[in-house]
Amino acid sequence: MNGALVEMRGVTKRFSGVTANKAVDFSVEAGEVHALLGENGAGKSTLMNILYGLYRPDEGEIFVNGAPVEFRSPADAITAGIGMVHQHFMLVQTQTVWENMILGMKDIPFFLPGGEIQKKIALISERYGLLIDPRATIEQLSVGEQQRVAILRMLYRGARVLILDEPTSVLTPQEASRLFSTIHRMTEEGHGVVFISHKMNEVLNETKRVTVLRRGETVKTVATADTDASSLAEMMMGQKAPLNLHRPKAAPGERVFEVRDIHASGDRGPEAVSGLSLFLRSGEILGVAGVAGNGQRELCECLVGLRGATSGTISVRNKNMTNASPRRFINQNVHYIPADRSGVGMATGMDVRDNSILRSYWSKPISTGTLGELIDWRAAEIRAARIVEDFNISAPSPNTPVRNLSGGNLQKLLMGRELSDSQTGDAPVIIVMHPTWGLDVAATLYVRERILERRENGAAILLISEDLDELLAMSDRLAVLFEGKFMGILEHPEDEPIEKIGLMMAGTMAEAIVNADIEAAS
Repeated sequence: MNGALVEMRGVTKRFSGVTANKAVDFSVEAGEVHALLGENGAGKSTLMNILYGLYRPDEGEIFVNGAPVEFRSPADAITAGIGMVHQHFMLVQTQTVWENMILGMKDIPFFLPGGEIQKKIALISERYGLLIDPRATIEQLSVGEQQRVAILRMLYRGARVLILDEPTSVLTPQEASRLFSTIHRMTEEGHGVVFISHKMNEVLNETKRVTVLRRGETVKTVATADTDASSLAEMMMGQKAPLNLHRPKAAPGERVFEVRDIHASGDRGPEAVSGLSLFLRSGEILGVAGVAGNGQRELCECLVGLRGATSGTISVRNKNMTNASPRRFINQNVHYIPADRSGVGMATGMDVRDNSILRSYWSKPISTGTLGELIDWRAAEIRAARIVEDFNISAPSPNTPVRNLSGGNLQKLLMGRELSDSQTGDAPVIIVMHPTWGLDVAATLYVRERILERRENGAAILLISEDLDELLAMSDRLAVLFEGKFMGILEHPEDEPIEKIGLMMAGTMAEAIVNADIEAAS
């Protein structure tokens, strides 16, 4: 077994005739971080859900410490020493840290020994650098702290192999650095870690081996030291793919969109946007960085008429648009690409043609008749066909239901609709949130190139993302959001230390950060 804690041999899994995994081999050795890479639909999640006991394989075997095992549930996997920390942490928000530790465990006494449990948590926390207050309720904790709890819960239950699914996607750079310190402590003690990530730099810097899946099959397992980002991308895609994004120097024009001291409430009442001010210029991208849940969605909804502002002003080309309807924003050439493609961006019960005209069915050439009360369906089909061709969307016909499209093609259709339609001759304003969330390498590069293309054509763009690498690659200016407020707007983000941006993401105002803080953060 050569030190393998876990080995999967010839694992195959089918769903309704679709083969998600086909004869996959995968192993995790003691003391290693093993990356699992693959595009969307490559079978990564299915394979790990089998290892964690959520699915049972149709064929193949699993060995733990050299002995064959059969998992009927996650409880069996945990008992065998395998834990999984999902991208969404599956914690009970209203309970304490220590209460979450024991949820679902067997043989828990009627009178819970809270003191003993908290002492054990404290020992594990100190041992692995996962400092947390066991008495705090989950809803009081930051996203990074909640991740610590999720990891602690697996260690508390004796996990020797830990599966981490996109673990840094919701963390500040400092939190990500602390996570890797914890991972290294674990591997030094003989734990094995499965690391699922789309961030090539993390895979190359933090792992020992990489296994690449494509279309449910193992392409290759390689030593990380013997590969590079281009080779891994080629294995994932089956062909060579450029990874570098070309961003010409910006030549900003006039201000076309301005927000002054905007305030807005969240869905549950408390204020989510607290006095934000910003402006967008044609030919420029303003990026917004921040950990999830700091007011990004509420801000976007205010700026396109989907959420009312309690105070402040929004203007488009010097026209007051505060609390205007979404249609008025559309008529002012304001485009919105939301994070929720299927829930907000698209009507999944409708087809490609109908979705392609959702923001323009009331205007020519789609609208016809004396009062514009009719739709020219031929014109609608022509528009849909143009979007499908221009944005390289894989759809059998304009009548294909949107729900049948892959995530990448759904995003391309949304981008195509928002980036193609223009209600006026003025430069468009484009507000885009998480444009490459969940997309594979090829789709990610394609979407980013299209956004930069619109920038070159004079669009004023607000780009909100939780991927700091994406923001630094695309933004001309960068604002950092924390608890509904801007910690500062950086005029040349590419020249700023990543540690400074991380401190701002954690709630420190830019002007309060000195070199000593940056050195300490690094």
